Amino acid sequence: MMSFADKSVLITAGAGGIGAHIAAAFSSAGAAIHVVDIDEKAVTRFVARHDCVSSIADVSNPQHIETVFARHFAQFNGIDVLVNCAGIAGPTALVENISLQQWQRCLGVNLDAAFMCAQKAIPAMKQHRAGRIINLSSTAGWHGYPLRSAYCSAKWAVIGLTRSLAMELGQYGITANVICPGSVEGERMDRVIAAEAAEKGRTEAAIRQHYTRGCSMRTFVSAQDIADMALFLASDAASKVSGQIMNVDGHLEYFGGMDDLALDRNQTGGRK
Repeated sequence: MMSFADKSVLITAGAGGIGAHIAAAFSSAGAAIHVVDIDEKAVTRFVARHDCVSSIADVSNPQHIETVFARHFAQFNGIDVLVNCAGIAGPTALVENISLQQWQRCLGVNLDAAFMCAQKAIPAMKQHRAGRIINLSSTAGWHGYPLRSAYCSAKWAVIGLTRSLAMELGQYGITANVICPGSVEGERMDRVIAAEAAEKGRTEAAIRQHYTRGCSMRTFVSAQDIADMALFLASDAASKVSGQIMNVDGHLEYFGGMDDLALDRNQTGGRK
């Protein structure tokens, strides 16, 4: 069991899904946690179960970010761990059918929020010459993703941001790493599968099977698997681990979206 006593941890999207598992794991390990989430009901449920500071905020909004970090620094002496977990699926559509507003909203939550939160955390971490920044990307950050170009672009960019942070901050004893979850079991993945099935005219069961078939372990991962990796990256055991892309995906052999697109082209007489 890793101990994070006397450490403060800020987790965006920390009241639901993967973020809630990460927040709960840090809390169980003794950390003082600050849960930030746009979903007021989810925050209420989380706070009822865990001792924490909480903020209701849209982390793509710079003014909300200012308020969140002002509260954090007023409550804690600096910040030890920042977990940028906030993300949205974005549109499921061909590029020509995605509006600029949809594109910008997806990048705003998945990428801009991580950038702005890191900006706020870095000066305090530099002052203490220590800190951990953990960003959540996706296996989509390694591959093209037909019908999900906004999400894919944002997640690729999160990896670039993280590795750049590692280079800039290493001399101050600050690490920056990125976790790339595979298909994580839960409500969010259910919504992604439903949207993809509707766009492709297939059953949800067929889409789900296709995702698991592309994984060596033939299974989705759990939110707890991601939380365990976050704890490791924030721990003393990972003090020299920085700039790394940590895949928690059961080993992805091929990316389902690309294989599906090839199949679609074959069925319609198009090129592979």
